[in-house]
Amino acid sequence: MTGQTLTDRASAALEPGWQAALAPVLASASLNQLRDFLRAEIHAGKILLPVKADWLNAFVVTPFDAVRVVILGQDPYPTPGHAHGLSFSVRAGVKPLPKSLVNIFQELRDDLGIENSRGDLTPWAKQGVLLLNAVLTVPAGQSAAHQNQGWEQLTDAAIAALAARAQPCVFVLWGAFAQKKLALIAPHNRDGRHLIIQSPHPSPLSAYRGFFGSRPFSKINEFLTAHDEQPIDWRT
Repeated sequence: MTGQTLTDRASAALEPGWQAALAPVLASASLNQLRDFLRAEIHAGKILLPVKADWLNAFVVTPFDAVRVVILGQDPYPTPGHAHGLSFSVRAGVKPLPKSLVNIFQELRDDLGIENSRGDLTPWAKQGVLLLNAVLTVPAGQSAAHQNQGWEQLTDAAIAALAARAQPCVFVLWGAFAQKKLALIAPHNRDGRHLIIQSPHPSPLSAYRGFFGSRPFSKINEFLTAHDEQPIDWRT
């Protein structure tokens, strides 16, 4: 990634595996357009979340070759001080936790008996759980305002690149938005080497429609163990 796309800071953030996997889209005109859009938003006085240094945090914390699980989100939390570039995760010390994350922790407790109260999911990401939002920025207080501005080109390429690897991976698709990304995964999964977990979103609006009781965490660990991989320690 160069200054011709987003920022020199972002260039330094991407490790070689992600640089190689995302090379075509990083050099594309759509990323230049995204850069111009984000600059215009900033010049208009909008506060973009997370802070610029965290826009690509998911790729920084979880290198391409280390990814074993992908949990897809939609866009960052729009509350200042919450988002830090990992889907569903909040900065250390944030209280109260967002309701979707509370429900994720409730399902984790019911599934594996693990009690979490810290909302920073970086410990998951460091074990190979890519916590990726489809859109990586949002103006404060304006959910989904940066959809269809170019971020999806980058994140779709990341999903497709992971699906194309020979290495088995778990793709967790919570809710209708994430499940649309199945079209990026399925063409590379005709041999069934990847595990795809789909359920309703953990939002309070939908968690009781099938997210609760779906047991995603034990399913992930059973799959990893079956493929001679270490299970994820889901404690935060």
